[in-house]
Amino acid sequence: MKKWKKKIQILSLLLVLVVAAFAQDGNAGILEANQRVRSYFASGTQLMYAVGAIVGLIGAIKVFNKWNAGDHDTGKVAAAWFGSCVFLVVVTTVIRAFFGI
Repeated sequence: MKKWKKKIQILSLLLVLVVAAFAQDGNAGILEANQRVRSYFASGTQLMYAVGAIVGLIGAIKVFNKWNAGDHDTGKVAAAWFGSCVFLVVVTTVIRAFFGI
Protein backbone atom coordinates (compact mmCIF):
# COMPACT_ATOMS: atom_id res chain seq x y z
CA MET A 1 0.00 0.00 0.00
CA LYS A 2 2.86 2.34 0.77
CA LYS A 3 4.32 1.74 -2.70
CA TRP A 4 1.14 2.99 -4.39
CA LYS A 5 0.95 6.01 -2.12
CA LYS A 6 4.55 6.92 -2.89
CA LYS A 7 3.99 6.47 -6.65
CA ILE A 8 0.88 8.67 -6.56
CA GLN A 9 2.77 11.37 -4.70
CA ILE A 10 5.63 11.31 -7.21
CA LEU A 11 3.19 11.36 -10.12
CA SER A 12 1.32 14.32 -8.59
CA LEU A 13 4.57 16.21 -8.07
CA LEU A 14 5.63 15.60 -11.68
CA LEU A 15 2.23 16.75 -12.93
CA VAL A 16 2.50 20.00 -10.96
CA LEU A 17 6.00 20.59 -12.33
CA VAL A 18 4.86 20.02 -15.91
CA VAL A 19 1.96 22.46 -15.50
CA ALA A 20 4.27 25.05 -13.96
CA ALA A 21 6.72 24.64 -16.84
CA PHE A 22 4.05 25.43 -19.46
CA ALA A 23 2.56 28.38 -17.55
CA GLN A 24 3.20 31.88 -18.82
CA ASP A 25 2.76 35.35 -17.45
CA GLY A 26 -0.91 36.42 -17.37
CA ASN A 27 -0.17 39.83 -18.89
CA ALA A 28 1.71 38.27 -21.78
CA GLY A 29 -1.26 36.01 -22.54
CA ILE A 30 -3.71 38.91 -22.47
CA LEU A 31 -1.50 41.03 -24.73
CA GLU A 32 -1.10 38.16 -27.19
CA ALA A 33 -4.86 37.59 -27.29
CA ASN A 34 -5.44 41.31 -27.83
CA GLN A 35 -2.96 41.36 -30.70
CA ARG A 36 -4.51 38.32 -32.35
CA VAL A 37 -8.04 39.72 -32.15
CA ARG A 38 -6.86 43.02 -33.63
CA SER A 39 -5.12 41.20 -36.48
CA TYR A 40 -8.35 39.35 -37.36
CA PHE A 41 -10.48 42.50 -37.35
CA ALA A 42 -9.65 43.54 -40.93
CA SER A 43 -10.69 40.12 -42.22
CA GLY A 44 -13.83 40.22 -40.09
CA THR A 45 -14.70 43.65 -41.47
CA GLN A 46 -14.40 42.41 -45.04
CA LEU A 47 -16.57 39.42 -44.14
CA MET A 48 -19.23 41.72 -42.67
CA TYR A 49 -19.22 43.82 -45.84
CA ALA A 50 -19.59 40.69 -47.97
CA VAL A 51 -22.50 39.48 -45.82
CA GLY A 52 -24.05 42.94 -46.12
CA ALA A 53 -23.74 42.83 -49.90
CA ILE A 54 -25.38 39.41 -50.09
CA VAL A 55 -28.17 40.48 -47.73
CA GLY A 56 -28.64 43.62 -49.82
CA LEU A 57 -28.95 41.63 -53.04
CA ILE A 58 -31.45 39.22 -51.51
CA GLY A 59 -33.42 42.14 -50.11
CA ALA A 60 -33.42 43.93 -53.45
CA ILE A 61 -34.79 40.83 -55.17
CA LYS A 62 -37.51 40.37 -52.54
CA VAL A 63 -38.53 44.03 -52.71
CA PHE A 64 -38.57 43.93 -56.52
CA ASN A 65 -40.83 40.85 -56.46
CA LYS A 66 -43.22 42.50 -53.99
CA TRP A 67 -43.26 45.69 -56.03
CA ASN A 68 -44.10 43.79 -59.22
CA ALA A 69 -46.80 41.83 -57.39
CA GLY A 70 -48.41 45.10 -56.27
CA ASP A 71 -48.16 44.47 -52.54
CA HIS A 72 -49.00 47.42 -50.32
CA ASP A 73 -46.24 46.83 -47.77
CA THR A 74 -43.37 47.18 -50.24
CA GLY A 75 -42.10 50.34 -48.53
CA LYS A 76 -41.89 48.65 -45.13
CA VAL A 77 -40.06 45.65 -46.53
CA ALA A 78 -37.63 47.87 -48.44
CA ALA A 79 -36.94 49.93 -45.31
CA ALA A 80 -36.34 46.79 -43.25
CA TRP A 81 -33.86 45.30 -45.71
CA PHE A 82 -32.08 48.62 -46.23
CA GLY A 83 -31.91 49.11 -42.46
CA SER A 84 -30.33 45.69 -41.95
CA CYS A 85 -27.62 46.47 -44.51
CA VAL A 86 -26.92 49.86 -42.93
CA PHE A 87 -26.79 48.18 -39.50
CA LEU A 88 -24.03 45.81 -40.64
CA VAL A 89 -21.91 48.71 -41.89
CA VAL A 90 -22.57 50.88 -38.83
CA VAL A 91 -21.75 48.07 -36.38
CA THR A 92 -18.37 47.55 -38.01
CA THR A 93 -17.62 51.27 -37.89
CA VAL A 94 -18.74 51.62 -34.27
CA ILE A 95 -16.65 48.64 -33.15
CA ARG A 96 -13.61 50.06 -34.95
CA ALA A 97 -14.09 53.45 -33.27
CA PHE A 98 -14.92 52.02 -29.82
CA PHE A 99 -11.89 49.73 -29.61
CA GLY A 100 -9.54 52.07 -31.49
CA ILE A 101 -8.61 49.56 -34.16
